[in-house]
Amino acid sequence: MMNVLIIKTSSLGDVLHTLPAVTDAACLLPDISFDWVVEETFIEVPAWHAAVDTVIPVALRRWKHGFLHALRLGEPQAAVKQLHKHSYDRIIDAQGLIKSAIISRFARGPRYGLDSASAREPLAASAYSRTFPVPRAQHAVARVRQLFAAALEYAVPDTPPNYGIRDRFAAAQRQPVLVFLHGTTWPTKHWPDEYWVELATMAAANGLQVKIPWGNASEQQRAEKIAAAHRGVEVLSRMSLSELAELIAAASGVVGVDTGLVHLAAALGTPCVTLYGATDPGLIGTVGDAQLHLQADFPCAPCQARKCNYQGSAEVFPACYGSLPPARVWQTLVANMAGVAVAGETS
Repeated sequence: MMNVLIIKTSSLGDVLHTLPAVTDAACLLPDISFDWVVEETFIEVPAWHAAVDTVIPVALRRWKHGFLHALRLGEPQAAVKQLHKHSYDRIIDAQGLIKSAIISRFARGPRYGLDSASAREPLAASAYSRTFPVPRAQHAVARVRQLFAAALEYAVPDTPPNYGIRDRFAAAQRQPVLVFLHGTTWPTKHWPDEYWVELATMAAANGLQVKIPWGNASEQQRAEKIAAAHRGVEVLSRMSLSELAELIAAASGVVGVDTGLVHLAAALGTPCVTLYGATDPGLIGTVGDAQLHLQADFPCAPCQARKCNYQGSAEVFPACYGSLPPARVWQTLVANMAGVAVAGETS
């Protein structure tokens, strides 16, 4: 039996992007088992995969804002104690950051990770026993699969990514429901509220109910604003990630902005149209069955900026989303749900 510790703490999309590598290893090395270090917010996700035995939560984001308080509570010490509990045959840092490299030093076993030219923070490579070059100009899913293959000594399978969680959430049949994933951290990623309202109207006219989850107060306010304009929209109660997975797995389709939950739709194979304005789906877009990307067509897009600096006149904000009106999104979504290829869209 080979026991491997994975360090991939955040964010939600990054954690989901690691699952296909776990599937690869579990299929090719039947005697392998994994433990996984992850941010407490995402503790549910690694446990969805059958090859993951133990999930070790950390709270780096929360501790950063109150480390002394966390020390008094003994939280970091408890995490270190759990890391010391077992000796691992391999420790794979799939994050490539200084903070994840530090975590790897608290665990017992040889440490494997990206070399200094491949890691997001080159200094992290100095913490590993062995490092591997993985070209950066690739999608994150492909990069993690290559890292695992190098660390565990097998060839990357010539098969599409398999997240290994679809059967866990499989619904008997899809419901006439659309899920709107509107919440995201960057203001430049937000599709205009009035566009969401118009898209909800199109959905209702075609016999589909719209359900909107939310994760914080501002997202709840936006969801309620969209729902107030149309009775066919339901604002959901606060949900766990497992509950969201069940919702998305049973939905007919999803429309979302560049946010972690669209990667959950990809992992579950639910038809999804993801809208990209400030960001480029090339290296971080959704990967999976029935995933389509709509990229804003605008002179300064993708700008990769959190704040929109466009100074010209525009009908909506951010201005680049004027090239992604609801009618176009609806047309793309309907075709995607029907399994019809859409010219000019990426997947």
